Amino acid sequence: MNRLLASPRLLGLICAAGAVALGIGYLIAAGAPSRYPIINAAAFAVGAMAWLALRGRNAPRWSGWVVLALAALLLATAVAGAELNGASRWVMVGPLSLQTSFVVLPALIVLYARTTDAIGTAGVLVAAAALAAQPDRAMAGMLAVGTAVIAFGKPGRMTAIATVACAVAFVVTLFRPDSLPAEPFVERVLYTAFESYVLAGIAVLLGSLLIVAPAMLAHRRVPEQTVLLAFGVSWTAAIAAAAIGNYPTPLVGYGGAAVIGYLLSVALLPANAREA
Repeated sequence: MNRLLASPRLLGLICAAGAVALGIGYLIAAGAPSRYPIINAAAFAVGAMAWLALRGRNAPRWSGWVVLALAALLLATAVAGAELNGASRWVMVGPLSLQTSFVVLPALIVLYARTTDAIGTAGVLVAAAALAAQPDRAMAGMLAVGTAVIAFGKPGRMTAIATVACAVAFVVTLFRPDSLPAEPFVERVLYTAFESYVLAGIAVLLGSLLIVAPAMLAHRRVPEQTVLLAFGVSWTAAIAAAAIGNYPTPLVGYGGAAVIGYLLSVALLPANAREA
C-alpha cells in the first residue's frame, strides 16, 4: 500500500478505473441509452493506452511548448468548434461531440505545474483567453484555481501573471450568457442519480471522491507537492462546477472527453516519490 501511495500515476489509473466503473453502474441503473456506458468504457480504453504510452516519462524540457500547443487547440475550438446556444466548446469526432477543454486542460495544468517557464506561461494566457471566448465558465474556473495553487507553490513573476490572467478570464465568463440546458446523464448527475436508486447516487459520490483521491492520498509522498495539489484542486473545481451549474460531471456521468482528459493528466503526474 505504501508503494502504491508513492506512485501517483498508478494510483490515478486505478482510481480512474474505479470511477468509470461506478459511473457505468449508475448509467445502467438510471436507464441511460445503451451506447453511453459503451462510450465511457471505450474512452477509458483510449485513455489507458495513452497512460501506457506516457508512463515512466519525466516532464520534458519542452513542456512549455506542449502547454502552448494544447492551448492552441482550445483557441481553435473557440474559433471554429461546434456551437450551441452561443457556446463553442466542442469538436465533432464522427457522430460524437468531444469537449476539447476536458481533454487538454487537465494535462495543460499538470504540465505547467511541473515546468513554469515563459513559453508555458504564454500557453496558459492563450488557454485563458480561449476559455473566456468559448465561453466555458466551469473550465475557466478549473484553470483559475489550478494556476492559483501553482502560484502559491511556485511563487514568481511567471506564475503571478498566469494567475491574474486566468482570474480575469474566469470573471469574463461570469458576465457572459451561459444558458445551455442540462443534458440527462451528463449534467446534474450528482442530484439526479439519487432519483434513480440510492445505490446509484452513492456510486456517483464514491466515483467523484476517487477522482481526487490521488492528490489526497499521495501528495505528501511526492517531494514536489504543488503538482499533485494543482491536479487535485483542478478536478475538485470541475466537480464543484457540475454540482452548482449545468456542467458535465466528470467520469461518473456520460462523456468520454473527461475520461480521456483525466487519464492524460494522471499520466503526466510524477511517477513516484523520487521524481519531482
